[in-house]
Amino acid sequence: MVPAQQGAVFDVMDNRGALLGWEAVGRLDQPGGYCTGVLIASDVVLTAAHCVFDRDDRSPLPPGSMVFRAGYHRGTEITARRVARWVVPDRYAGAIRNGSGTRSDAVSTDVALLKLVSPVSSAEADPFRVHQGSAPGTALSVASYGRGRAEVLSREAECHLTQRFQGDILGFDCDVTFGSSGAPVFVRDDGRLRILSVVSSGTDTGEAYGPTLPPLLTELMDRLVRQDALPRAGTGARRITVGGGDRGDIGARFVRP
Repeated sequence: MVPAQQGAVFDVMDNRGALLGWEAVGRLDQPGGYCTGVLIASDVVLTAAHCVFDRDDRSPLPPGSMVFRAGYHRGTEITARRVARWVVPDRYAGAIRNGSGTRSDAVSTDVALLKLVSPVSSAEADPFRVHQGSAPGTALSVASYGRGRAEVLSREAECHLTQRFQGDILGFDCDVTFGSSGAPVFVRDDGRLRILSVVSSGTDTGEAYGPTLPPLLTELMDRLVRQDALPRAGTGARRITVGGGDRGDIGARFVRP
């Protein structure tokens, strides 16, 4: 990803009381690192697609090797669930498998849904709903477990949607860094927070990017319902520098789409 921007202001939720209402945001721990994820149903977590592939050889991570820790805070969580299975868009999986596609392709389809082994009760965490779209200039906020803040959830309370590329990639000026991958990007709609996008990547110039969620989520939810098989990565896959954790470069450093 990129270093944190200078001057960004974070609301660090450094006590359990501050997490009230944010329990659905959690840390997705995986072999060798972590990402941020968010519940969008009692048993479904939304994150970035690159978070479910190995950062080194781009092989798919076994679902059982990942744990979603809702409301994670300094070694404890509201509740934890292992991942039962996951799905990503066919176009993203194909790019990983074949080493094809552009960086814009990767960002525009960088979405994963994770089915948990069992639902999270509403008493533990209420899922967030997904927003259908906003215009450039819309005020946003991002909640994540970024590097240097990995043990507590922090929120950048004000950043903005700056651009829309090709209709399916959103640009925003929110601060992103290692561990922010998959973090929900929120917009306020009629007084309620809704998920507009997820953090896919960032640049050294302080810009971040994420995919437009509909209709990707419709496709992926349908696949979860049909219990589609886990996508497989073939041999010879070309590494795409996206992922989570402190090791390696977890954001695609790319020119503007």
